[in-house]
Amino acid sequence: MLGRGRRKPAVARHSVTEDWIAPLPRDRAHVYETTVRLWESSFAMMSVALDGALALRARGELVCARQQAFVSADLLVRVADALISACNTLSARGRHLSNLPMVEPLKTEFFRGETAQNAAHWNELLHHVLFANRSRFFQKLRILADTVEHVVGEFDEAAEDLSQGLSIQPADSWKTLDCLQYDFNTCLCESEIILKSFIRGLPAEQLVAFADELASPAKTESVRHRLKAAKARGRVRASA
Repeated sequence: MLGRGRRKPAVARHSVTEDWIAPLPRDRAHVYETTVRLWESSFAMMSVALDGALALRARGELVCARQQAFVSADLLVRVADALISACNTLSARGRHLSNLPMVEPLKTEFFRGETAQNAAHWNELLHHVLFANRSRFFQKLRILADTVEHVVGEFDEAAEDLSQGLSIQPADSWKTLDCLQYDFNTCLCESEIILKSFIRGLPAEQLVAFADELASPAKTESVRHRLKAAKARGRVRASA
């Protein structure tokens, strides 16, 4: 009929599983693998440090174990900065795209600690309230970044208490570190899944710029600085 525009074909959306299983084209795979390799190598270094601390504790070398725990916390903060920066990059670039990947909510059964489980529960609840996939995408990125920061904050606090001999229940603190490492690893896996899906649907002309943003993120306040600021505000309120 005259006066009626032609309908644009609907963009085919892949499921999260399809996006994860299917291989990426070579140029996109290079961006993805380069980024993930940095994340995983940094997390592996942190895990080695924590495993070393646990081994030293098992041998009764408590002073060295506490020092090693603090090293693992420092390494974890670095990985957290990279993951949070990536979430922010995905969110910023995603706001200019019409075709965003499907996402699934975080699953409580994939976490051990209360903080991460609560975040996953909240994410799952909102996922079913927000019917638009676009809203679900940005909401998951926000909750994932917040979960990473809170998990690292708890890890950093427990490691610092152990390193300074301030922990009232040292055995519980060591269990906490192991639990939080597990939860962080889940957040890392979730980040990798979202990144791969996002890269798959990214317009070809934006791939190079996006790769540069991942490799050289904008300078922002690190997790550790925010943690220190939060502790300082807490002490001020306590003394008021």
